[in-house]
Amino acid sequence: MSRLALTRRQLLYGSVEVLATLAVLGGLWAYTESAHSFYVTPLPKILTVFQQTWLFADFATDVVPSLERIFLGYALSVVVGLGLGLALSSSRAVRLAADPVVSFWRSLPPPALIPLFLVMFGIGTTAKVMVIFFVCVWPILLNTMDGVAELDQTLIDTTRSYKISGLDRLRLVILPAIAPRVAAGMRISLSIAVLILVVSEYYGSTNGIGFFVLNAETTFSIPQMWAGTLLLGLVGFLLNAAFSAGERHVLRWHFALREAH
Repeated sequence: MSRLALTRRQLLYGSVEVLATLAVLGGLWAYTESAHSFYVTPLPKILTVFQQTWLFADFATDVVPSLERIFLGYALSVVVGLGLGLALSSSRAVRLAADPVVSFWRSLPPPALIPLFLVMFGIGTTAKVMVIFFVCVWPILLNTMDGVAELDQTLIDTTRSYKISGLDRLRLVILPAIAPRVAAGMRISLSIAVLILVVSEYYGSTNGIGFFVLNAETTFSIPQMWAGTLLLGLVGFLLNAAFSAGERHVLRWHFALREAH
């Protein structure tokens, strides 16, 4: 595909995304203005409350702690998921032995584990970071293991022929080959992190976006509740956009091959 054709396609897709977003916003605006319900706040009022609350009255007290919890838990899950996934994929025997244990732990429902983490780590930030880590580590770990298992055997045989082993094989061959699969797991984990953050902040919290939304719900502060929900959506969108930009930069060779095909 020529560069001009590719640029035109990107502009077309971008225009469709913008128009679809404007259409949804217009529909929400019309619906909320005509609903006349206590629980449905008009969109202009939600935007006003959003501006008053988050720009920047409660930004430092609620948004910053939530972002810290996401980043710490997510970063820990990336390091442990990638490292443990590579270790468990070191041989077929190790992978088969670890599979039942991994399947058991990843099947546990996260909300049921939150009280346990609160007992173990207290009601502070540590418990919430550990909950986010525990839930987010599995997609990264499993994608890493699957990526190593699906490596082309010819590629591995070639590294042996050229006597590429140890850290050089890991750094120059294995990690680049499995990087797209690992990135897919990281993207899934990032989306889950926002969800688990909210759930974890429902329990034993005195700050954070989840605490703010729960407090607004229990006090029937409906505009504040919708403003907090809007903020959560924006946080998830911006984190995903930042991840996509970083992914396209780090894996530009992978996306170039996809576009070429």
